[in-house]
Amino acid sequence: MAADKEIGEQRVARASSSGSDRKHEEERDDLFWTEEEEATFFGGLVDILLMPILILGFFALQLDRGNIGNALTDGFFKDVGITQNQFNTGQQLLSLGIIVLEIPSNMILYRVGPTLWIGGQIIAWGLVATFQAFQKGYTVYVITRLLLGLCEAGFIPACLFTMSRWYKRDEISKRFSWFFMGNLVASAMTGIIAFGILRMRGIAGLSGWQWLFILEGIFTVLIGFTFLLFFPDQVTNPKSLLGLCYFTEREAQILYHRVIRDDPSKKQVGTHITLEDFKSTFTNWRILPHIGFTIVGMAPPQVMGSYAPTLITSFGYSGLQSNAMVSIGYWGLLFCNLLWGWACDRLGVRGPMVLLGFILGLGFNIGNKIVVTSTSAQTKFAILITSIVFSWPWHAVNGSWLSLNARTPGERSITMALHIMAANCSGIVGKALFREDDAPIIQEVSL
Repeated sequence: MAADKEIGEQRVARASSSGSDRKHEEERDDLFWTEEEEATFFGGLVDILLMPILILGFFALQLDRGNIGNALTDGFFKDVGITQNQFNTGQQLLSLGIIVLEIPSNMILYRVGPTLWIGGQIIAWGLVATFQAFQKGYTVYVITRLLLGLCEAGFIPACLFTMSRWYKRDEISKRFSWFFMGNLVASAMTGIIAFGILRMRGIAGLSGWQWLFILEGIFTVLIGFTFLLFFPDQVTNPKSLLGLCYFTEREAQILYHRVIRDDPSKKQVGTHITLEDFKSTFTNWRILPHIGFTIVGMAPPQVMGSYAPTLITSFGYSGLQSNAMVSIGYWGLLFCNLLWGWACDRLGVRGPMVLLGFILGLGFNIGNKIVVTSTSAQTKFAILITSIVFSWPWHAVNGSWLSLNARTPGERSITMALHIMAANCSGIVGKALFREDDAPIIQEVSL
């Protein structure tokens, strides 16, 4: 073999039309590829096929989950007929719904594949998000929030697990950060979008917040159908549901084996998660720090997701202004999130970056006490926005680190679910922190 002459070249197997891992392994031959050849198609095509649609799905999820915070500035409490404490209960039920079905959802993903399952999820929660525009009364409100959580359950870990099947170990942190960009861009833009849509109050006899739910829900359903039709299903079978072949046979060989050679455990994927996968996950002590960091560190950001526009309104700004102004913090967080992901892959370190981000987030959240004690609207706004900017740049990196600590694909699937379950556990706490009896320190919006 001319291995010494071909630096960067690797042996690959003939691509399998069935897409199974076993066929890839059995049909080995003497084909090689160079790093330059790999970079030619992988450097752009894989990212173009996977990342935009995954990011767009996360964008839609955050719009449908977070737009209720914007609705509060448009008479939501009065129109629906609920109190602030009842609103908090509904938000907690959304997180609970996600927690309950997070692992079962990933078990279904493992069996049916990402195209059908993730695409179906997006359509399902998009329909719930659309029809919640017609809710009236406390009972219907809590039912719609619970349904939204149940339909969204498993989406984030499913996407994280899917990405882990396509990328190598030194590529994953940056891609996880790109994926969370969908969440952050939605958080940054939801206020700007709401600024325009809430002005539709009165059209067709509907409130502005109703139009917000309807239009953003329909947008989500369209994304779901796009995902269903065009997403390349598996790294072992990179074709869309429409039968579109995005790679040549040779490229498909390289695509699969570059990942397997980087992490041989990824070839062990079966059709279901086994009891042994559960045992190995829950006896792996390495996941505990990740889960603990997530539960503690993600509670304060959960508050901001629901109440940041309301808080800014309490500083003396109008409801429409507040929805636009809150976006500043999320654009800053987006930059920090991408910086953390890039630095981790570039430097090859994750622990110190997670710890640094966690400490910064904790420190600035403690600094939010100034929001309560200061009499300057500008100072309050600056502190609040800064706390959002540094709230969780470590979260995506923590997830990629957790993924790398998994020993099998089944364990990786479960740990990704546990990672997001931990974030939603913090949401159950965080979404109940602002209550009616906190006034006048946390002033209610004039409804």
